[in-house]
Amino acid sequence: MRPSPTDHSITQLAALIEALPAAEEARARRLFAVQESEAHMRLTPPMRGWAERTFGPAEALERQSVVRVSNLVTGEGALFNSLRARRPLQTGRTSGWTGGDAVARALEDDPWADPLAATPEEPGGRLSNEHALTAANIASYDALHTILVHRNSDPLAFTADSLKGQLALAGQWMRQTHAAHPEARYPYLLWNCLWRAGGSVVHGHMQALVARERAYAKVERLRRDIAAYRAEHGADYFTELTATHRALGLAVDLGPVTAMASLTPLKEKEVVLLAPALDDGALAVALAHVLGVLRDDLGVRSFNVGVLLPPLGGPHEGWEGFPVIAQVVDRGGLDARTSDFGGMELFAESVVASDPFALATALRAGGEAG
Repeated sequence: MRPSPTDHSITQLAALIEALPAAEEARARRLFAVQESEAHMRLTPPMRGWAERTFGPAEALERQSVVRVSNLVTGEGALFNSLRARRPLQTGRTSGWTGGDAVARALEDDPWADPLAATPEEPGGRLSNEHALTAANIASYDALHTILVHRNSDPLAFTADSLKGQLALAGQWMRQTHAAHPEARYPYLLWNCLWRAGGSVVHGHMQALVARERAYAKVERLRRDIAAYRAEHGADYFTELTATHRALGLAVDLGPVTAMASLTPLKEKEVVLLAPALDDGALAVALAHVLGVLRDDLGVRSFNVGVLLPPLGGPHEGWEGFPVIAQVVDRGGLDARTSDFGGMELFAESVVASDPFALATALRAGGEAG
């Protein structure tokens, strides 16, 4: 019987792996190392009352369990503090929620209210459909870089249909760009939703790029890692990664797309989706479900989405078995004055409060988005 994520927490991960059937345990140990340790402290008498009101019993504070999970293939890792992991994720589905007061106020002065007048065009003109239109980025990341300006200015009013249209337009732009510049074949898609996620304009928008010569650094690193895994173990990394998350109760099937509550999240509530294509509609439906659960069930208001893609015009040697990979991460409340990224995340290893087992439960139980 497979573990149910409702029955477990990240603090039990080592025991859950040990309890798997032998072949599945061996596979999990090829992918992940789990280290358990304790952080000790001594509460001073003046702070004891506040600490217990804020965090719970003093005994749990003075001896805190820390779980470190390392991906042995990619080098990703995360540190989970059991004191935080035991806290329930925020719940309470909100019916009809769109942008909220902060977003609505910001959109009163929307610089892209008329995107045809307010955004520059690319040399070849614009692409458009009922859900988005393209615009040149006035401060480009790379030479071939477009903005996909959403027709609905509220970035949190997404639906499955709107995402289908936006991903379709992204795919169209990528193929057209590759046709005009055959040496540009390495695409990437991103969505920085609101200011906590690095979005400089509130009006909903994604961004698409196509790189020349080589894939962007972290995409290329992942490609090399999975090629090395195949050479060493004779197995496909993503197939094994999905199977291990599924064996632990951390994978949810959304049609042909698999969503995983990541065991090594970059930051809070990271979900990794594996899809057969960018713009066939299946990824849009799955992404709408995941983002809808985060928005409506877990109170997420700002997030990053990154979509890693195989090269255009393929197949290409060395990219065999590389799926479309969408990564989603929560970036915190819109009124927060602190950053969720610091020196640990930038230079060492992620420190995470949310429990992937609780996240998987929410993804499995959440209502349909859009």
